[in-house]
Amino acid sequence: MVVHKTFTHPFHFPFPYCTMIPTLSFSFHSSLIALLTATLIKCTSAAIGPSATLNIGNAVLAPDGFSRTAVVAEGMHPGPLITGKRGDRFDINVVNNLSNDTMLRGTSIHWHGLLQHHTAWADGVAGVTQCPIAPGNEFLYSFQTWEKAGTYWYHSHFGTQYCDGLRGALVIYDPYDPYRYLYDVDDESTVITLADWYHLPSASLPLIPQSNSTLINGKGRYVGGPKVDLAVINVEKGKKYRFRLVSLSCDPNYTFSIDGHDLTIIETDGELTRPLTVGSIQIFAAQRYSFILHANQEVGNYWVRALPNVIANNTILAGGFDGGVNSAILRYASAPIAEPTYTQAPQTKLGLLNEGALQSFLSLPCPGQPVPGGADININLDLGFNTDDGRFTINGKTFREPSIPVLLQILSGAKAPWELLPSGDIIKLERGKVVEVTIPAGVLGGPHPFHLHGHTFSVVRSAGESTYQFDYPVRRDVVSIGGQGDNVTIRFDTINPGPWILHCHIDFHLHEGLAIVFAEAPEDVSTDVPIPESWNDLCPNYLSLPDNATSVRLVSRHKAHSKRRQKPRGW
Repeated sequence: MVVHKTFTHPFHFPFPYCTMIPTLSFSFHSSLIALLTATLIKCTSAAIGPSATLNIGNAVLAPDGFSRTAVVAEGMHPGPLITGKRGDRFDINVVNNLSNDTMLRGTSIHWHGLLQHHTAWADGVAGVTQCPIAPGNEFLYSFQTWEKAGTYWYHSHFGTQYCDGLRGALVIYDPYDPYRYLYDVDDESTVITLADWYHLPSASLPLIPQSNSTLINGKGRYVGGPKVDLAVINVEKGKKYRFRLVSLSCDPNYTFSIDGHDLTIIETDGELTRPLTVGSIQIFAAQRYSFILHANQEVGNYWVRALPNVIANNTILAGGFDGGVNSAILRYASAPIAEPTYTQAPQTKLGLLNEGALQSFLSLPCPGQPVPGGADININLDLGFNTDDGRFTINGKTFREPSIPVLLQILSGAKAPWELLPSGDIIKLERGKVVEVTIPAGVLGGPHPFHLHGHTFSVVRSAGESTYQFDYPVRRDVVSIGGQGDNVTIRFDTINPGPWILHCHIDFHLHEGLAIVFAEAPEDVSTDVPIPESWNDLCPNYLSLPDNATSVRLVSRHKAHSKRRQKPRGW
């Protein structure tokens, strides 16, 4: 089982096994070309699952032409597509082979959007539902997906590790998809991932990180960088495609479009919607959309665009698409093998998606009464920022991951729910209630995308809207809370005992405390959530590691020297 194997050409540039190999202009001996060709064939990303081993290790990657060491699953970024079908049980054995001390060496995997009914221990959140998997150890995540189908993803949920590369898409196909008649193709080739890429390890980034490039399906360019190959999405004229758009972003949101083509949305975050046709989609960190694209334009090459938002007034990457940054290529069969050459981009007549216009496919009203505050439990989250320590707060408290996971604290029975650590960051919820959460926007660093674990929720008031939608509101698991003056409101039922974190999915903001935990029906957890013996070994294995096995070495911009060592917060 090889994780880090590399091939080196005479100029000593490392080629990681099962990663994208950058285009080079050197002349190679024919035997070396044959070797590299064989390697590329091996590196074709075949989907895995629902039962699989996921090897986590370090590898040198250059997806935008700049080489850096990353954290990868099966030697590649993004990690391999994991697939299953509706009703499947997933058994994913995660093997930790991490060794690079400029990044976290413990790990955990969160299966984003999968609700973990009766398996809260498999939710993968370090400090909430488990301790990290120690280097040299492995852990089997085993969970039933019940009736879930749709577009999901997986990523590390330990510190900011997924920003270093540990992330990938996960799709559960529905053999009886009610929208099957709308498209001809829905397979591995129609999954589109968007990701921000950094040239430094995440622990060494400045307080306000700025991504160096946008990767579409693992490929991209940075401003001033080499003209490396871009991702190509192939279509045939006349066919209709169900594309599954997945934001693997750590920070930026993206305005996504495909020149000259309309996008008919049929899914948000694993939940079917009534079809809505738009020209572009603003997709926030961790969100997913399925859209139907009709390949009805002239045969040719068309730009696929993913423009990141401006962060801290920095427009270097967010300034456009010159030189192929923030771009990929939609290529029709028989079109030239070339980048688009048109000077005037073909336009769609439709505009940007407005989330408030989306409606759930299900003909069911949202839970609770059709009035603001019409729930059993109403919670308002007051977001803030402490300029003294540079950390976020919710209702005056900064979330800090405890070294003893909240789930373990609940199972021990040693403390009442209101005494659980971190103090003030745990909100107890009774079983069988309707909960309404309002999140007024305005705190710096927005718009903030909030994700609730263990639940899909109804968005009864979206960003940019002043009215409420109680009839068939869109259902999802990540919602942008918008900007100043917005008061995004969500509702969900408490039917899933366990500790479920609600947090900003800008990973750097989560790391700085923008989270709370709902302790849902804690008195029922011990009977509803049977714990495997291997889970009980995670904390002793990780907490017994010496400091030099868990600290992180910070590096300078030019990687010439170490500045200091730090341990991740809470550990």
